[in-house]
Amino acid sequence: MPLKTVGVIALPNAAGSAFDHGAFDPKTRRVFIAHTARNCVEVIDHDAQRHMATLPGFPGVAGAVADDGEILVTNRGAASVAWLDAATFETKAVFRTGARPNGAAVVKRAALGIVACIGDEREPPTLQTFGLNDRKQAAIDLPGRPRWCVTDAGAERVFLCIREPSMVLVARLPDLSAVSHWKLPSGGAHGLDIDHSRRRLYAACDDGALVEINSDSGEVTNVWPIAGVPDVTFFNPATGLAHVAIGEPGLVETIDPRTGHAVRTTTSAGAHTTALVVPDRLYVISPAHGGILVLADELIRRT
Repeated sequence: MPLKTVGVIALPNAAGSAFDHGAFDPKTRRVFIAHTARNCVEVIDHDAQRHMATLPGFPGVAGAVADDGEILVTNRGAASVAWLDAATFETKAVFRTGARPNGAAVVKRAALGIVACIGDEREPPTLQTFGLNDRKQAAIDLPGRPRWCVTDAGAERVFLCIREPSMVLVARLPDLSAVSHWKLPSGGAHGLDIDHSRRRLYAACDDGALVEINSDSGEVTNVWPIAGVPDVTFFNPATGLAHVAIGEPGLVETIDPRTGHAVRTTTSAGAHTTALVVPDRLYVISPAHGGILVLADELIRRT
């Protein structure tokens, strides 16, 4: 049984537009979405189920990440990362990065920002960390184009998908030392999330697979087929499910890692990015719907 559609939240200028990674901030209960084509961040009031604000001034915005009231926004068109207050929308600081910043993470308790930069003809791809308060920075070159990244529960390590050669790169935080390369059995590592309780990573790959990896050892513990080229991937700790957004033909592939059972929920062509609101909401950003398609995981709640 597919996920249940429970509504649509309209976004300004969404029809025919382009979006990227979004994130839910539990402290303010707001969802922050990268509206790439409009160089802005859209803010959703989750409890009211409505669009709340459009924040301009984020050139080529590639993603938003959140942690306890702190938001980081990657500006691919300006080689920078903006640090925002989720409650006031104030820009606290802007940090210079390498060319085309893409995947990111933020850890409030460590006052740490992380960004993976694609690079260009003049700069190689890099992974960077920066202290939000002390501005202390570290950086390493990467073996290929970076995709998404996550940290472990203690914010001691960062895990980063590299497209080619397809792998998860692992580095110690905050200095990016003790680097390891965990090669994957499917090409084009892309979306990534982590199950902290079971210590498992979920990497969705362009060649059509979701790969489960032991986050301690790097051992591949499972591989499941998926219906197309993936993008944003979320693991829901409340349901134990992994959700993979696939823009073409337009669906969400949901896999239960405990059983391998998979279901597909039709969304729309071009709906390749999502935001997860624990315990049971998945926001699918859908230009064809003029905003956000809201899905609920009714099946898992019943079982």
